[in-house]
Amino acid sequence: MADKVLMKGNEAIAEAAIQAGCRFYFGYPITPQTEIAAYMAKRMPKIGGTFLQAESEIAAINMVYGASSAGARVMTSSSSPGLSLKSEGLSYLAGSDLPAVVVNVQRGGPGLGGIQPSQSDYFQATRAPGHGDFHMIVLAPASVQEMADLTRTAFDLADRYRMTAMIFADGTMGQMMEPVELNTSEPEVIEKPWAVTGTRTGRKHNIVNSLSLDPAELEQFNFNRYERYAAIAEQEARWESYFMDDAEVCVVAYGIAARVSKNAINEARKRGIKAGLIRPITLWPFPKKPLLAAADHCKAFLSVELSMGQMIEDVELATRCRRPVYLCNRVGGMIPSPEQVLESIIHANEGGTDQ
Repeated sequence: MADKVLMKGNEAIAEAAIQAGCRFYFGYPITPQTEIAAYMAKRMPKIGGTFLQAESEIAAINMVYGASSAGARVMTSSSSPGLSLKSEGLSYLAGSDLPAVVVNVQRGGPGLGGIQPSQSDYFQATRAPGHGDFHMIVLAPASVQEMADLTRTAFDLADRYRMTAMIFADGTMGQMMEPVELNTSEPEVIEKPWAVTGTRTGRKHNIVNSLSLDPAELEQFNFNRYERYAAIAEQEARWESYFMDDAEVCVVAYGIAARVSKNAINEARKRGIKAGLIRPITLWPFPKKPLLAAADHCKAFLSVELSMGQMIEDVELATRCRRPVYLCNRVGGMIPSPEQVLESIIHANEGGTDQ
């Protein structure tokens, strides 16, 4: 491991991708993730990699499709409206069972919205990243260190399960600077016998395609894919617990909202309120098991989000509505303060009726 260096979150993603063996980056500038593309533009030529600023987000994601088909580790990045443009390509990647890493450093919406941080793409990432039945692995970092660590993890998971892995960060995570230790060890090598690499080895032709005109065949493809998803849900759900051993109020938050929530929980504890935190690190698969277990001893849950209330639905589903779930939120680029979260914890602890 290298010494710690001070980096922006966006820069940490880019350098971690390079250390993970990514040698192809295709993207298009949009705030607040443009530093990823700028960093790749400087670094890729120096290491024999390929950086290409595509003519559009649509072009970029299809270039990702091509590079992945050939077996390369490849990445693209964008911010909220840009991900909407990539959605068709994300579905094609899923339909072809191709691995790739996609970064969304979110901004406020809908529409062009604003350039300040948001978490309002949660439904898009976890429910509908494109047409058809498919999922992406969605990783939500809460520090610059995790921006780097989870990027490397994303490449490994994408290759292992032949699917897209997304780094799902709010704009604050992309723009903030913190010391980070980069993993410079050799990346994991996963064989890709399905890749389109020519027939010089004498093997049969590989075909990468998401089109299937036989309904029974397409149905079976989807059934098989969801068997893989079930295994991922069982094996790859990740979370952090904070003061949950005796918690009576469970706060659920990710990204910058989780960092703010920890400060509020510390203050709540000083006031005698037994609050704790479950921070989902994977938003898909969502960490249902620890939340369901928490429902045995918590009297209320509080979802803290930079959205109008999207993750709250997963909290309700995970706890099977056994306990009330409250919402603490800010939108439009605003971030809840520790005082606002504390007020919501007190409200949940007292059994408030407004959800």
